[in-house]
Amino acid sequence: MALHYREWRDGDDLELIQLWGGPENAQVEQARALFRPSSNNPWLRCIVAEDIVGTDAGVPVAAAYVFEPKLHNQRLWAYVEVAADHRRAGVGSTLVGMLRNEATGSPSGTTKLRAKVIPGSTGGYFAAASGFRQIQRSRIVKVEPGALALPVFDDAGGPQLDEAATGSVELTTAVAAWYNAVHGWDPADMTLGQAQQYLLADTTGAGGAVVLRDKPRADGGTIAAFAISYTQARTDDPADVLVGYNPELAAAEQEAAVASLLAMLVHQFPVLLEVDDSMPALVNVVEPLLAMGSATVSAPETQVVSD
Repeated sequence: MALHYREWRDGDDLELIQLWGGPENAQVEQARALFRPSSNNPWLRCIVAEDIVGTDAGVPVAAAYVFEPKLHNQRLWAYVEVAADHRRAGVGSTLVGMLRNEATGSPSGTTKLRAKVIPGSTGGYFAAASGFRQIQRSRIVKVEPGALALPVFDDAGGPQLDEAATGSVELTTAVAAWYNAVHGWDPADMTLGQAQQYLLADTTGAGGAVVLRDKPRADGGTIAAFAISYTQARTDDPADVLVGYNPELAAAEQEAAVASLLAMLVHQFPVLLEVDDSMPALVNVVEPLLAMGSATVSAPETQVVSD
């Protein structure tokens, strides 16, 4: 086998997909969408390996990219895919080495690579063999109706549930503070503008939000926990909800706020939550529900791995 390594060209995706076939899993499908010609804004480098001998001469058989995200730019995202009949021949390892070389030219100057994989998949095995190790785990959890007992609120001055505008400064501030707190393992330094852009704007699919205050707003109550729905209309399918909490509260208070808010959310209908291991208050509320069968992991877990 003789291969030539070059930059990505328009049309490579069509040839590679014919050779690769359908994606192995949803993670591969998402990763493939980023293949494109190299660029500086955003910073991305994409490499293709093509066969140069025999009847397959000129046919792409593998591709890889590395890019620098706007958030979490202390590491670069990387992805490698090799046609099944060209694996275990060093092609993937060569591409990883080339990505590391390209990484030296990233605007931030970082050369650390990371990837998102599903354990037990081809990508998961290759990442492990390439020296990548888990730095985060994420699960999509379905919480069933009635999984938690409804809280009893004291209308006179205790915790209170409110609707919140997704464009409000108060909610945006709470979201940014929580996001930064639970991403200490991969710092983001998310600003209010970025919180709006990536998590709250109409273009994200955010359809509404509710917040749990430690006391009525009129009495100076602040947000203890929040939930943002990304499901625009009620259907039989579980709503996709982001649940966060005030990172300045004590751990027990964080868990109590999350449990109370989640109980209200699933009073009648199920919800889907993304639960990362870096979200301890959410993990500690959800784990007992998983053990009891009141919640289930509804999709293969994903891992962020890094060199």
